[in-house]
Amino acid sequence: MLLSVLTSFVLALIIGPRVIANLKQRQIGQTIREEGVQEHKKKAGVPTMGGLIFLVPMVITILTYASLNAYVGLALLLGLGMGLLGMMDDLTKVIKARSLGLTPRQKLAGQIVLGLVAALVLRYLPGLRQELPLPASASGGNLLLPPSFIQVPIWGVVDVGLLYLPFVTFVVVAFTNAVNLTDGLDGLAAGTVGVSVLPFLVIAWVTGHLVFARHLGVAFVPGASELAIVCASLFGGCLGFLWFNAHPAEVFMGDTGSMALGGTVAALAIGTRTELFSVVIGGLFVIEALSVILQVSYFKWTHGQRIFRMSPIHHHFELTGWPEEKVVIRFWIINLMLALTGLALFASRLFSGPQG
Repeated sequence: MLLSVLTSFVLALIIGPRVIANLKQRQIGQTIREEGVQEHKKKAGVPTMGGLIFLVPMVITILTYASLNAYVGLALLLGLGMGLLGMMDDLTKVIKARSLGLTPRQKLAGQIVLGLVAALVLRYLPGLRQELPLPASASGGNLLLPPSFIQVPIWGVVDVGLLYLPFVTFVVVAFTNAVNLTDGLDGLAAGTVGVSVLPFLVIAWVTGHLVFARHLGVAFVPGASELAIVCASLFGGCLGFLWFNAHPAEVFMGDTGSMALGGTVAALAIGTRTELFSVVIGGLFVIEALSVILQVSYFKWTHGQRIFRMSPIHHHFELTGWPEEKVVIRFWIINLMLALTGLALFASRLFSGPQG
């Protein structure tokens, strides 16, 4: 895992200047919405699609250090698939010289297809098994779990049955869009995702090892520990990207990067069956998405009134007078506390024992 962090970080530093220079040469620059924050207009023309700076090192590092299995393949599928969809969106913006790329329906359709494929793999792929280790004080054996189960904070494991496919699809689509909405300030998306993957690294390691899973009273998912390499690779890549994306940014990740990040984080959640824990671990992304939903709904309901000065909510704080750097750092802190809270909820199974 340490080698994965270092390798991904160093590779990002090496390819970063080359990617930026190539994007500038091809004139793939950011377009700014007219109705957006006025101070952001000076960012027009900054190279976008810079998500390649962490996406390429992440993939190389995963293929180098991880043992390929269904869970690692799922992370690569959602990360690369969403990244490709985002790249199409970025290129459409450049070609049409506008701030909007693919239509919302086109992006949503692609996300739903990828989410459904992921759900079908976890539900029906032969050879995947999940177990609930029983305490040594009971029988010390393992209880075989159905392929449509999820882990619920405090409560334990729950079989959602026929709801599993739509539930997992929704998680993938929601996380992808939530991270995409968060990508609006220099260093915000890369920093918050970097913080969020650290709890998933611990969760993946515990979930994939029988002794640790039994000790904590959580589900044992053989092979899920390889997702820890995915977490480490993504963390290192995000650090490398921040080297170039820190304020004032030399490059933006674009939808190529933000959608790839969202897809990969979603893969970590569904692969470890901790979808509901991810709502807390990635709580900042949930807040960002909810701010947009509330703003749009209230605007339509009141025929023009707003709750926030602008959504997503990070722009609201900008317009209240917070400097961009202050918004970013404070959002990192908020997400760190939420990530630790989510990890604490996962660890709380130690005190309540396995249930289901």
